[in-house]
Amino acid sequence: MNEPGWIITSDPSVTTSEANWVKPENRQFYVTKDPATGETLATTVEGEEADVELAVNAAKQAFEVWSKLPCHVRARHLYSIARNVQKHQGLLSVLESLDNGKPIRVSRECDVPQVVRHFYHHAGWAQLMNVEMKNWKPLGVVAAIVPWNFPLMSLTWKICPALAMGNTVVLKPATYTRLTALLFAEICSEAGLPSGVFNVVTGDTAFGTKLAMHRDVDMVAFTGCTEVGRHIRRATAGTGKKLSLELSGKSPFIVFDTADQDSVVEGLVDAIWCNQGQMSSAGSRLLMQESIAPELAARLMQRMQCLRVGNSMDKSTDMGALVDESQKKMIAEYVEEARSEGAEVFQLSDGNQEKGPFYPPTLITNVNTVSRVVREEIFGPVLVAMTFRTTKEAIALANNSPYGLAGSIWTENLPLALEVAMSLKAGAVWVNGHNMFDAAAGFGGCKESGFGRSGGKEGLYEFVRSAWEERPNPMPGEIEYKTFAAVHGADTPPIPGQIMQPKLLQIDDVPSVDRTYKVYYGGAQKRSSGMYSRPIFDHEGKAVGYVGDCTRKDVRNAVEAARAAAPGWGKRAAHNRAQIIYYVAENLELRREEVARGLCTLTGVGTEEAVGEVNACIERLFYWAAYCDKYGGTVQETQLYGATIMVREPVGLIAIACPDENPLLNFVSLFAPAIVRGNVVVIVPSERYPLPALELYQVFETSDLPAGVVNILTGSRDHLSKFLVEHQDVQAMWYFGSAKGSKFVEWSSAENLKRTWVNYGVRRAWRNSQQGSGEEFLYHATQCKNIWIPMGEIFAN
Repeated sequence: MNEPGWIITSDPSVTTSEANWVKPENRQFYVTKDPATGETLATTVEGEEADVELAVNAAKQAFEVWSKLPCHVRARHLYSIARNVQKHQGLLSVLESLDNGKPIRVSRECDVPQVVRHFYHHAGWAQLMNVEMKNWKPLGVVAAIVPWNFPLMSLTWKICPALAMGNTVVLKPATYTRLTALLFAEICSEAGLPSGVFNVVTGDTAFGTKLAMHRDVDMVAFTGCTEVGRHIRRATAGTGKKLSLELSGKSPFIVFDTADQDSVVEGLVDAIWCNQGQMSSAGSRLLMQESIAPELAARLMQRMQCLRVGNSMDKSTDMGALVDESQKKMIAEYVEEARSEGAEVFQLSDGNQEKGPFYPPTLITNVNTVSRVVREEIFGPVLVAMTFRTTKEAIALANNSPYGLAGSIWTENLPLALEVAMSLKAGAVWVNGHNMFDAAAGFGGCKESGFGRSGGKEGLYEFVRSAWEERPNPMPGEIEYKTFAAVHGADTPPIPGQIMQPKLLQIDDVPSVDRTYKVYYGGAQKRSSGMYSRPIFDHEGKAVGYVGDCTRKDVRNAVEAARAAAPGWGKRAAHNRAQIIYYVAENLELRREEVARGLCTLTGVGTEEAVGEVNACIERLFYWAAYCDKYGGTVQETQLYGATIMVREPVGLIAIACPDENPLLNFVSLFAPAIVRGNVVVIVPSERYPLPALELYQVFETSDLPAGVVNILTGSRDHLSKFLVEHQDVQAMWYFGSAKGSKFVEWSSAENLKRTWVNYGVRRAWRNSQQGSGEEFLYHATQCKNIWIPMGEIFAN
C-alpha cells in the first residue's frame, strides 16, 4: 500500500475496466498504524471537496451505462468479484487484522467468508432484478460511509445490493481503517469491474459529510454511531436523498432457567468478546433468570479466566487490540463510573494483559437500570448483568432501551423462545446463538438503532425507487426549525357568519339541523381541545362548514388513544383484520351517492368523477384487505442448519398527513395499508377539503373497527405534523405536503430516528394504481425481523 489515494474513473464512456489511482497534490496525509504494536502500515490521503467532486462525477457518468446493462452482465461482474476475493482471501484477512486489531481467526473464518458469500448471493439478485424487482429501478449514485469495527464486511453490505440493483458507489471508509477498502478496490479492478462503478475516497468525519451532501449523491448508506446518524439525517433533510442508517445497539442476551448453561457461556464469549466487543450487535446486556444467576455467573467468571488477550496475528488469541487508545480510555471511564456507583466489576488480572490499547474481558454486576453502563453502548468487551423473575419482566427489561438492533434468547423451550422473540423490539433475534449473519437475511434495527436492512431481498429496497418515480429535486430553502408551523390558528382564523347569511323570516321556514364536524380519536367523536374551529371553503371560495382546529393537546390525546389500541390490533388474526376492512368497504358503498355528492359540492368535480373516486376507494379497501394475510414474511435460505424466519412486523404508531388532491382517495390510500399490516394511525386529512374523510368516522363506527386504530385530527397540516413528528411515541411519519414541510419532518425525525416517508412537495396521481397503491406502501408499513432458530437433535453431526 505504498501509493496512497483512491480509485476513480477517468473515462466518461466507461468502455474500459481499467481504473486509475489519483494522488492529488497539496493534501494532508493520515498515517495508519497497527493498533496492537503502533507500527506504521501506510499513509493515505486526507481528501478535500474537490476530491468528492471528482469521485461523484465519475460515479454519475458510470451510472448512465451501468444501470442500463442487462441484468445478466451485472450478475457476471458481481460473480467475478466474489471469485477474485476468494483468490486473495488470505491477504485480505491479514490486512484486516493488522488494520483493525481483531484476531486473525475472526477475519479469516468470519469476515472475509461473509464478503464472498454476499457477492455470490447478490450476483443472483442482479440476475433476477427484472423478475423479482420489476416494479423498481436504481437510484443513481450511492454514498456508502462505513465504520472501523468491520471495515471489509460493512462495505460489502452496502456495495453488493447497490451494484446488484444498478447503482454506482462512492465509498468513504472509516478514518482508522482504510486499507482493506483500498485493497478491495484493486481487486474490483482486477475482476474487470468497469471504471467509475465503484470508487473509494479517504478522509475524516467531516469529509464524509461533504460526500453525503453532494448534490449528485442520490442515496446515503451509513453505518456508525447513533449521534453521527442523527447528524446525517438532519444534514440530508429535504434534499430528496434516500437514507439508510445502521446505528448503535445495546442488545439483550436473555437466559432462562431452561437453558443449557454450558452453551450459554460459550455463546456469551461470542456475543460480547468477539471483536473485543466492538460491534453494535454485541450481547452487552446479560439478563439471567434469578434462579440460575449465581451458578451462571460463577461459570462465566471461570470461563473468562481462559480468554487470551494478545496480538491479533496469533491464531490462538481470543481478543486482540482495540482500534485506538482513545477507545480504551472511553471504556475505562464507563467501568470506573459503574464501580463508583457501587457495581461489582470482575476482570482478568493486570498481569495477563499486554501493553497498548488492550482491555480485559469485563463483567459488571449489581447495577441498576438507570446506570450509564446499562443504558448506553460502550463498544468494548464489557458485559453488564442483571436478573429477572418472570418472562414478562425479561421482555420489559430487554425492551427498556432506546435501541432496537438485535438480541438473543437462550432456552430449550421453543414455544417460549418464539413468543419472546416476537415480543422483542429488535431487527434480529437469535435463539440459542448470537451474532449469526448471512447474505440471505437482512440485518438492521429499529428505534435509535436506525432503519433499513443489509442483506436478503428486504435489503434491496434500500437501493431502489418505484419505477414510475423520478428523483425529486426539492428546493425548500432555509427553515427556522424552532418556529416552523409553531403558531396555532395563524393560517386560517375562524370568522363567524360566513356560512349562512341572515334572511327575512317566513312563516313556513324550518331551519336545517346544524351539522357539527368533530375530530375522531379513541373511537369517539370529540371537539378539539381548544374549542377552536376553522372554516372550510368549497372550490368557489364559499364557506361550507367548520371543522375542529386541533392543537398539540389533541395530538397528545390521539397518540394516547392509538397507543392503547396498538397491542390488541397488532395481535389480531390477519383474517379478522381483513374482515373489518371489507366491512368498511361494504358500509362505504352503502353511502356512495351521499359521499359523492359531498365531493361534488366541495371540490367541484362532476358527478361521474366523484362517484369514480368513491368506487376507487372501495376497490382500494378491497385491495388492502387482501394483503392482510399475504405479506407476513418468509423462511430465509441462510447457511444456518435450522430455520431463519423473516417476519414483517408492524412499524407501530404511524402519523399521516394527507395532501389536498383527491381528498377521499388519498385518505383511504394512506390509512388502509398502514392498518392492514397491524399498525395504528393518527391521520390528518386534507387541510383544504377534510369533510369527505370526516364522513368516514361514521363508517368506522358501524364496521367494528376497534377504538383507537384510526384517529382523525383536522386543522393545519404543518402545525399538526410538527407535534406528531416530534412526539416520542410516534414510530413513523408519512407526510404529503410542501417541500418545506417535508424538510422539517425529516429534520425533526432525527430526535428519535423515526422512519419517514415524504413527498418533497411532488404530487401523486392517486387514481393510478402504481402511484396510489402497491409494494411501496407495504414497505413503509412494515419492518423486517429475522428470527434465527437452530436445530440439531437428530442430524446435527
